[in-house]
Amino acid sequence: MPPRPPRAVLALLPPALLFALITWQVAADGPLLRADERVSRALVRPGRAAELLADLGEVQVAVPVLVLVAGYAAWRGRAAGRARWWAPSVAALALMVLVPLIVVPLKMWTDRPGTPAVPPATGYYPSGHTATAAVAYGSAALVLLPWLRTALTRRLALATSGLLVLAVSFGLVRRGYHWPLDVVASWCLCTVLLGALWFFLDRERRREAETGGGGAGEPTTSGRPCQTGAPRPLTRTTRTSDPSASRPYRGARKPQDTP
Repeated sequence: MPPRPPRAVLALLPPALLFALITWQVAADGPLLRADERVSRALVRPGRAAELLADLGEVQVAVPVLVLVAGYAAWRGRAAGRARWWAPSVAALALMVLVPLIVVPLKMWTDRPGTPAVPPATGYYPSGHTATAAVAYGSAALVLLPWLRTALTRRLALATSGLLVLAVSFGLVRRGYHWPLDVVASWCLCTVLLGALWFFLDRERRREAETGGGGAGEPTTSGRPCQTGAPRPLTRTTRTSDPSASRPYRGARKPQDTP
C-alpha cells in the first residue's frame, strides 16, 4: 500500500484548486468575472489612506523586512550551534525570489485589464503586491517563530503578518489598483507557498531534534529551552550502608587497632 500524503499537503489542496478555478475564469473570461466587477464597483473609493496601505506591499517595503528577520534568525541559529543554521533563512529568501518567477508569467498569460480607477493597461492578474506582502511578511513570521519564547509573542507575530497582508489587500481593492479576484488569487497562491515553507521548516526542526544539533538553552516552538550536551557530574558523595566507605584508607590494620 503506498504511503498516504501528510495532512499538511492535503490541507494545501483547497487553496491550490481555488487558485486554478479563478485562473481559469480569468483566462476564459468566465461568469465569475461579472460578479468580481460588481464587487469592485461597490468597494472602490480612491483615497490617500488606501494608497498608503497598498504601498505596504511594495518590494522596497516588504522585502527589507524579510531580509532583516532572516538575518536575525540566521544569527540566532549560528549562535545556538545549529548545524544548518542558514537553512530557514535561505529557504524564506528563495521563496521570495520565486514569487515574481510565478506571478509575472501569469500576468502575461492572462493579460487581464485593470479597473476603471487606473490607466488603461493589462497584466493585473494575480496581484503582485499582495503576493509580495504575503510571502515577505508570512515568511518573516515563520522564520522568527522558533526564537520567540512565549505563546503570546508567537501569536502576535502571526497576527501582525496577517494584518499587514489584509491591510495591503484592502488598500489595493479600495484604491482600485486591483480587482478583488486578483487579490484572492494571490492569497491562494501564497497559502500554498507558505505552506510548503512551513513544511520545510518543520522538517528542519525535527532533523535538529533527532541529531541534537541545537545548542544548550536554545528555544523551541513550545517556548521552553532545550538542554543538550553531557550530564553534569554529581557534586554530592554517594553514601553506602558501610560506615568505612567514607573513611580514608590508611593501610592494612595492625593487631592493636582491632577493638
